[in-house]
Amino acid sequence: MEVLLIPPVAFVIYLVLVSVLARAGEALAGETKPANAAKTTAYASGEEAAASSGVPGYRPFIRTALFFAVLHLGVLVLASGSFADGFSGAAVVYVIGLIAALLALILG
Repeated sequence: MEVLLIPPVAFVIYLVLVSVLARAGEALAGETKPANAAKTTAYASGEEAAASSGVPGYRPFIRTALFFAVLHLGVLVLASGSFADGFSGAAVVYVIGLIAALLALILG
């Protein structure tokens, strides 16, 4: 039974199961006949899609995402070190660099 835990074997079994389920779904599905061209667009509800973009995108949130990514990775790096003898010189330099990077993100 342990052979099922080997990643390549488990992946192949997963692929076989997924293909069987996909074929069963195709067999159970009805015929596809779209009523009009509007139902096959990206909006896909039968209504005319708005001409303007409704979602502003990710650009306004990129600074926040980078701030938290730098902060969390910095804490991970610091937490993986040994603090038995207190902070080392390298850790202090790293914290100063981390603070500089976060200030650069905040101040833009």
